[in-house]
Amino acid sequence: MKTKYLKPILVICVLIVIAVAISFLMKEKTIYNEGYVNGNTAGNLYSGGMFCEHNGTIFFANPKDGNRLYSMDSNGQNLKKLSNDVANYINADDNYVYYVRNNVSQSLDFEFFSFFRNALCRMPRNGGDVKILDTDPCNYATLVGNYIYYLHYDTEDASTLYKVKIDGTDRQQVRKEAILTCCTEGQYFYYSGDKDSGSIYRFDTTNDAAFVIYEGNCYKPTVDENGTNIYFIDGNQNTALVHTNTSFGETSVVTEDQIDSYNVYGDYIFYQKYDGENSGICMIKNDGTGYMMIKKGTFKEIHVTEQLVFFTDYYTGDTYYIMKSMPDNVMAFTPDVLK
Repeated sequence: MKTKYLKPILVICVLIVIAVAISFLMKEKTIYNEGYVNGNTAGNLYSGGMFCEHNGTIFFANPKDGNRLYSMDSNGQNLKKLSNDVANYINADDNYVYYVRNNVSQSLDFEFFSFFRNALCRMPRNGGDVKILDTDPCNYATLVGNYIYYLHYDTEDASTLYKVKIDGTDRQQVRKEAILTCCTEGQYFYYSGDKDSGSIYRFDTTNDAAFVIYEGNCYKPTVDENGTNIYFIDGNQNTALVHTNTSFGETSVVTEDQIDSYNVYGDYIFYQKYDGENSGICMIKNDGTGYMMIKKGTFKEIHVTEQLVFFTDYYTGDTYYIMKSMPDNVMAFTPDVLK
């Protein structure tokens, strides 16, 4: 009698194992990008990458839910909670959203779920299973094609430049320096400061080589889609915002306002001006004309999408936004908290 039932049971067990294996392989299959897709804009990533728009969807860290990962349409509708992870340095492509998990300071209900509290993560755009790309503390993550370039921290080398493939393979140290990879354009990213230099470098991800394209005392470079028009904060001009065209070698001051954060998007630049009682969030056209003070105060984390501009009060932590079409109408950003 035992022998009679043993064979069917074994067959069922084998089928279950095969089904589980197929399910696992399907779940682990990675969809790769064609070409050098960039995951977010330079201005957003310099501000912490709390907002990222791609194909009509804004992925963002909800300030009303402890900066946990959410998504919404480009007009702010169809709010969805994607994860309980605290997220920053958000990037996206056609298939995935990438982010740095920053759960270190969070008090979670169950210690079991707090493993890899700071890690580089990948998730399907609509939510779902998280794939860990790097279990160590990470920062300043940027998608370039099928690789994430980022700062990796360990006790031996501190913060250094790493890269990892979007399937989690080929993780390696690229440079010993802590290079910010925020400003991307196709296969390149641009950064200022290599060791003791404030010059602007162009880094080619096809061979991981870099060379100087502009010499100066520069900070937070932002380039256009051709890589020839570059904006940067000039340390030699009282942190004014400067523009240069590398093809012609000419420079011009866009605004003499003292700044430390800005965001170039299309024809406009949004920035924090420091001028005593006249400090505030301002906007100008990218040729320096059309100045407007949006809101007085001290703000940080300036993020820009197709229709909206977000910024956070430095002292209270309150987040505000404007519609680009109505920049004089400042509203509090208070998205719902979803379970």
